[in-house]
Amino acid sequence: MATGGEPPSGEQPGGEQPGGEQPGGERHSDERHGGTEPGRKRPGGRLTGWRPRGWTLHGDGKTPRPGEVVAPGERLSWPRTAGIGAQHVVAMFGATFVFPLVMGLDPNLAVMMSGVATILFLLIVQGKVPSYLGTSASFVGGVFAIRAGVDTVQTDAWVTGAILVAGVVLALCGILIHVLGTRIIHRVFPPVVTGAVVMLIGFGLAFVVADTYWPQDHWVAIITMTFVFVVMVAFRGFLGRISILLGLVFGFALSWVLDRLAGPITAVLPGQNLIGPDGRACMPEGTYCVATAFPHDRVSFDAVKAADWFGLPQMHAPDFKMSAVLLVLPAVIALIAENTGHVKAVGEMTRTDLDPLIGRTIFADGAATVVTSSVGGSPTTTYAENIGVMAATRIYSTAAYYVAALIAILFGLCPKFGALVAATPGGVLGGVTVILYGMIGLLGAKIWIENRVDFADPVNMVPIGAGIILALGPVVHEISDDFKLEGIALGTIVVLAGYHLLRWISQRVSRQDVSGSEAATAGGDARP
Repeated sequence: MATGGEPPSGEQPGGEQPGGEQPGGERHSDERHGGTEPGRKRPGGRLTGWRPRGWTLHGDGKTPRPGEVVAPGERLSWPRTAGIGAQHVVAMFGATFVFPLVMGLDPNLAVMMSGVATILFLLIVQGKVPSYLGTSASFVGGVFAIRAGVDTVQTDAWVTGAILVAGVVLALCGILIHVLGTRIIHRVFPPVVTGAVVMLIGFGLAFVVADTYWPQDHWVAIITMTFVFVVMVAFRGFLGRISILLGLVFGFALSWVLDRLAGPITAVLPGQNLIGPDGRACMPEGTYCVATAFPHDRVSFDAVKAADWFGLPQMHAPDFKMSAVLLVLPAVIALIAENTGHVKAVGEMTRTDLDPLIGRTIFADGAATVVTSSVGGSPTTTYAENIGVMAATRIYSTAAYYVAALIAILFGLCPKFGALVAATPGGVLGGVTVILYGMIGLLGAKIWIENRVDFADPVNMVPIGAGIILALGPVVHEISDDFKLEGIALGTIVVLAGYHLLRWISQRVSRQDVSGSEAATAGGDARP
């Protein structure tokens, strides 16, 4: 499962642009440092994109013709297109509302703004890259670090402000890549670095499972985890692709049943039953005011009963804090890899050269993140889950994505639905997130394997190993009383800066060795 839009095809940035040499320098390929650069994909037939006058009806409008696909600029009949759009909603739904829950953001707003973001994305890429934009998992670690010890309304504003800045940076990277060519990605973020960042983003969240979710109900967590295991492997079709969503539903139902049969559970809930050093109730949660265990039901529907059936989700304006911004910026590297992998996967399946659209795609994702976070929503990314739907149906019509976006917007306009999602028990989230975070981390190893990264070379091994340990700690590096780097942010800086520093030193040493060898040879030849 490719949750959060990770590179589904395993391909990494660096493919040569069609049409000969592009700006951005010579073709880079270094098999010793950073892994090999993926080869150029052979161009195939062109797929028509969306046009202002609408979509062309494909064949009889009932099903793709044998050996053909429904192109982005085509559609089936509207009822069938609506059905495909509903499948895209189901495919993206689990991760799109799970990750806002984990980040402490409004899942209802996230679902609604994912529809808005998808429409904006399709307009920017001119309908040539069919994709749904859901909530990105890459920001979870940074957001959790921002909230550590201080989880207030002001923290919500800092979180969305940091995400907005990351969206601006991502959009600027997209413009740069569009101008200089995709090979610039491989030069700055070779596979060894990209894989490491993806790995530490996943594994760096282990403490969230261990300290926050799993202790709330460890039996429900492990049963939910096992259920997802079984569904993911036993059902390889559509049910297998929505195993996370099914796991959430199963765990929710199990928790409700346990409340009826076993009674309340005594456990710690973040932000509740806060006790200070003197044993008295206190506010807000912090170093000397901590949450303590108390008896409570696993599932509470009080907020669901109080919520309206129709209305706008609760929004808030972003605020900006430099230390918060630095904590989420590493996610930009992962998003560049995710979007690049998405474009290459769609191009591969449709036999179309979409590489020239990588920069535009990254810019569109950044712009969408800016829009969603400006009202308090979640960060976005292209979703690989929806690639699975396209591959299974052979329908790449952007009309289906517009339908999916409209459905998501309608879901977001139902506060009662959002309250139901927010009532998901912590133990259930523990069973699901332990799988999601682990899979995200292993995608980093997948990138290394597919690009044949050589870890016998200390240039690759040393900074990557150090960066991952710093993220797993998570290690805190205090720079001043008000500013510190920790966990994923610190690990990413060490990986990126350490790799390029050691590579530069290695290349200088190699040149000196070659020069010395040539001088010695010349001196030997000059002897009588």
